[in-house]
Amino acid sequence: MPLRRKFPSLTVIKQEKEEKQSRNNQKAAKTRRQRGYQWEDTIVKRFNKTMDWKAFRLGSPSIALPDVLAVNTENSSIYTIEAKSGTSTSLPVPADQIERCLDWIKTFDIYKKRNVILAFKFLSKKRIGIGEYESRELREYFKIWDESLQITDCVCTYEGKFFAKVEGLRKEIPLKECKMPFKTKQRTSA
Repeated sequence: MPLRRKFPSLTVIKQEKEEKQSRNNQKAAKTRRQRGYQWEDTIVKRFNKTMDWKAFRLGSPSIALPDVLAVNTENSSIYTIEAKSGTSTSLPVPADQIERCLDWIKTFDIYKKRNVILAFKFLSKKRIGIGEYESRELREYFKIWDESLQITDCVCTYEGKFFAKVEGLRKEIPLKECKMPFKTKQRTSA
């Protein structure tokens, strides 16, 4: 009876590697979602601590709602907020998310001041590789979408510059900063 060595087959090793990579991708996606939820929750809590504002998280992205709705009936203001948070040097905003925020503020025409706010939080760690980070300053930007602009995919940089993709090219858009009614780590982009 010949001796048989027990070596795992190449197929089994490949499957294990793919499963591990899949788990890592799932973990990374979960971390990104948690960052987004935490940022939305922070914005809601900040609004709700102020005297005249009430804010709500509206639900998951699959139901085509803005991330946050904030209302001030005293001064007839409503904000629909799309919140982005991350460790990279730029945070993208897809055109459809801007469009759904605009649809919501147009619906509430009873309010005199209606704005779409794009809220960006650049975390205090910058991703430099897979699982590798370096320290940096935490930065927040609250930009008011200009309704006269064509809706397109956009991106905000760590420096606070805002760009639109127009015919495959990046074009800077000078969006106004929104002065928030609460304390922030907001920086004015120069």
